[in-house]
Amino acid sequence: MRHWLLSYGSDTRLMLWVPWVLLALAFALILSHLIDQKARAWAWKGLLAMAVVMLGVLPYLALVWSPPEKYQGDVYRIFYAHVPQIWMAMLGATLNFGASLAFLLKRSFKTDSIAEASAEVGLYFGTVGVVLGSIWAKPTWGTWWTWDPRLTSAAVMLIVYAGYLTMRRFVEDPEKRATWSSVMGIIAYVDIPVMFLAVRWWRSIHQVQSNPSTVDSTMSMVLLWSTTAFLCLFVVLVYQRYLLAEDVKKREVALPDALPPKELAT
Repeated sequence: MRHWLLSYGSDTRLMLWVPWVLLALAFALILSHLIDQKARAWAWKGLLAMAVVMLGVLPYLALVWSPPEKYQGDVYRIFYAHVPQIWMAMLGATLNFGASLAFLLKRSFKTDSIAEASAEVGLYFGTVGVVLGSIWAKPTWGTWWTWDPRLTSAAVMLIVYAGYLTMRRFVEDPEKRATWSSVMGIIAYVDIPVMFLAVRWWRSIHQVQSNPSTVDSTMSMVLLWSTTAFLCLFVVLVYQRYLLAEDVKKREVALPDALPPKELAT
């Protein structure tokens, strides 16, 4: 994606640094959440506030402030939502892979809860990302869908992780479910590098990934803004889904002698 280069005033150049500052703030909140247990009561709320505000500003930046693309005109603007959605899906798959591997090594149900949460949230982002890509493809390629290597591997990703979550619903034993899911999560991750590198490995209708040297600075700024906003939302959703999974597991593995006497009597 190559664009006309624009000239900027000092105020505009200063604006290009804002997304980097916000990204650093997001990482600081994420690290606080991971390192300090006490910070978890407020860190996720800070990330949620950032997501709400940044997503609220995003339509203006994407539709008004950012310039049109040299060859695609205004059609490309959907990329500000499409690309970060796919990145968050890949991040969810990566987190699922790491948590699945950790469960097989440590046998901790907490890691299994993280794997479940990341797979579900990642599947959501992946589904939205693929739908948005299909909407972009219609006016650009003339078709909603083509079995391009990138699109095919993306479809495989959605099917595999949907199957992963479905399998979890049909296995009642928590230990077996966590073990089988971990194995499946590790195998499923093979598709992620294939999807990322597909446009470089094979002749493809899908464009090769852009980089800062081939795009206008304002476009990079808006994409970074959008990515930071969706990253904040991703972390909040994974954390809340993790808490739900942990609550379910506590009820599943509760020992009979841990129940109140009245419940034991019944």
